[in-house]
Amino acid sequence: MTQAAITFRNVGLTLGGARIYEGLDFEVAEGEFLCLLGPSGCGKSTALRLIGDLLNGYDGEVTVEGRAPAEMWERIAYVFQNPRLLPWKTALDNAAFGLEMRRPDMGRDERQRIAARQLERVGLGADGHKMPSMLSGGERQRVAIARALALEPEIILMDEPFSALDPNTRSNLRAQIIELWRETGRTVVFVTHDIDEALELADRIIVLETKPAKVRAIVAPGAKRPRDVDNDPALRGEKNRLLSLFREMGDTTVED
Repeated sequence: MTQAAITFRNVGLTLGGARIYEGLDFEVAEGEFLCLLGPSGCGKSTALRLIGDLLNGYDGEVTVEGRAPAEMWERIAYVFQNPRLLPWKTALDNAAFGLEMRRPDMGRDERQRIAARQLERVGLGADGHKMPSMLSGGERQRVAIARALALEPEIILMDEPFSALDPNTRSNLRAQIIELWRETGRTVVFVTHDIDEALELADRIIVLETKPAKVRAIVAPGAKRPRDVDNDPALRGEKNRLLSLFREMGDTTVED
């Protein structure tokens, strides 16, 4: 691995009287596409909150590029399961909204220029004038991705961004996010409960076990992208291994 962009060292966390993590240790390399996979409720999304300085009160150490998350939040962007677009703003203004909040000193024309470039990158260059109600679910999620890219972050945190979409749209967006990742070279931490999705996307997969969570396994799919889990014997073997791990942990909700 190259230099670590994100490090969890012996992290423990209690929320609402429940122990979420106990001795959680892992690293994310600079430029890596890492997937967090694990049983429902094991704390996958919570890890993103720690990285983004949205949650405190933990034991151990979380660092982003060697510094505390509180010092690095401006280098991080989020893409959530729900695109969280403002219904009264156009796609262009929604794509520029992150800049409006984070860089209030930047003029509107400059924000829109940057946002328009990112909409073009995600295939919506001709749709900036449309309101969210005029866009499909996949298009709205692409606006959210453009909004994150407009911030020019070093790290992009993605919290099950495709789980609410239909299978064809999910497949198309997976391919697109890999191309965007290759183009930008950003570090991506991607939370999913879909084994196939993790195998298609990730350089490495960190499997978290049930609470209190720690790392149960690390899987590094070696196949070249684009990947076809159903027709690649090595990937099918990794999938079966992951399914066995989830059965051992008593989880039957993971998607396969």
